[in-house]
Amino acid sequence: MNELILLNSESATNRLVLLHGWGADANDLIPVGKLLTEGLKARFEIVSFSAPQPHPSGSGRQWYPLYPHEWEKVPNAVLDLEKRLNNLCFKNIPLNKTFLLGFSQGGAMALELAIRNKFEGVFALSSYPHPNWKPLKDMPPIFLCHGNFDEVVPKAASQESFDILLKNGVQSELYFFDGGHEITNDLIEHCRKKLKKNF
Repeated sequence: MNELILLNSESATNRLVLLHGWGADANDLIPVGKLLTEGLKARFEIVSFSAPQPHPSGSGRQWYPLYPHEWEKVPNAVLDLEKRLNNLCFKNIPLNKTFLLGFSQGGAMALELAIRNKFEGVFALSSYPHPNWKPLKDMPPIFLCHGNFDEVVPKAASQESFDILLKNGVQSELYFFDGGHEITNDLIEHCRKKLKKNF
């Protein structure tokens, strides 16, 4: 199993880290990463992590068990992911030139990592806040995106994250798009515009 997939690392000045959803693996978001970064002035290294645990269905991976929810496993899952993140070479590309993008369960993990690390920005797509999630004021900008017709993770979950972020004074945006639990072309275009603003 690939622990991570690494693309375009030579001569890159910026990095995009991808965290997949429940039941997927490191390959899942690679096409999204390519679409988001191609044609930008800055060269992006793309890193896609695979979650450490096998999914109970027998294929795919999970960051922690979800059905039933084992929230007590979240802190260790976050620490483990942070260690793996810190093993990347940040001398060449520092954290403040790194964007993090997570989908669904990966988005919830991204929201946790954002509290502890000074990324350039964090995209949490179709995500949810873990119980007792406590953002800090000096977090990186958070871009929340959610499908209006999501039947897997209701869009109210991103609204809840947004309300918590605002209450804590974190720079954040909430974008709803016409779609379900998915990454549509419209969503990719929206996220590309956010990246382009920086470059």
